[in-house]
Amino acid sequence: MRYQFKFRPYQRRFGRSLTTNHGNWDIREGIILRLTDETLRVGWGEIAPISWFGSETLEQALDFCRQLPEEITDEIIFSIPHELPACQFGFESACEWGSGKWGIGSKGDEENNFLTPNSSLLPYSGLLPAGEAALNQWETLWQQGYRTFKWKIGVDAIAHELEIFESLIHTLPAFTKLRLDANAGLTYEEAKLWLWSCDNLKANGELPLEIEFIEQPLPVGQFQQMLELSMSYETAIALDESVATLGELATCYQQGWRGIFVVKPGIVGSPSRLRKFCHQHQIDTVFSSVFETAIARLAALQLAAELSRNNRAIGFGIDHFFEQEETWLQSLCNDL
Repeated sequence: MRYQFKFRPYQRRFGRSLTTNHGNWDIREGIILRLTDETLRVGWGEIAPISWFGSETLEQALDFCRQLPEEITDEIIFSIPHELPACQFGFESACEWGSGKWGIGSKGDEENNFLTPNSSLLPYSGLLPAGEAALNQWETLWQQGYRTFKWKIGVDAIAHELEIFESLIHTLPAFTKLRLDANAGLTYEEAKLWLWSCDNLKANGELPLEIEFIEQPLPVGQFQQMLELSMSYETAIALDESVATLGELATCYQQGWRGIFVVKPGIVGSPSRLRKFCHQHQIDTVFSSVFETAIARLAALQLAAELSRNNRAIGFGIDHFFEQEETWLQSLCNDL
């Protein structure tokens, strides 16, 4: 198949700064793709890299797009190097979109329905702000229907965060689930303290809700220590930064990880290869956002609906970090 190819970079400011162990994030940058096939069917795609998480940089993605001709083929798309995982995802998902296999895209520009929400019935996890702000903002998300929350840790002194944690678990309603996301920011001793604290509260009957898992407690290079910790405590550990790309995911599986894998479709790489791996190994996945626009989100949610096995809440409850995007995105795509 041959496609007419167009692209356009974008910048999108967070409504409020996103604070993680990696620092503050104020502007989301990415690239919108448009592929028009020989029958004039249009497929939309998005490249939304996070270089500090393990993907290519935005400049590397732009360089790749700039060197492509105006007409490209399936052979070009499916031979994008593994060093460009966000590009792999963006181009392949644009092909899938245009093919009509998702039930959209069959009428080209007559149907600008990239803003149509996914019909998946998977529950969503809502992202709380770091620090004490979480104590005041969970209620808004609860009223919107969220029953699973994620809270960033490893941002402040551990003693202070444990105090906030104690308040948070007694503030959130019973029957909610809480995920603690360290973004690889804990030391080994701090990780043990968090895991011990969660286990101890549960053992003493003092944990009024479920701690679903602690996400990526240690840096990527400390895989064996995380594997050891996962076998030493009842509270589960999920890998995130360690499995940012499909190659890393496969490596961790081969090295013995049978716990939870957080999969960020926007940067993991080829959707077709991800499907093959997940079907072959039946891994326990949590699909998660990379703060993409509705274009990449639709593609990511398609994968989540196909590949999620344990009905875990998916990490796409992030809309409250941005201003309303519909008019902005529509205008951006109309210019392509």
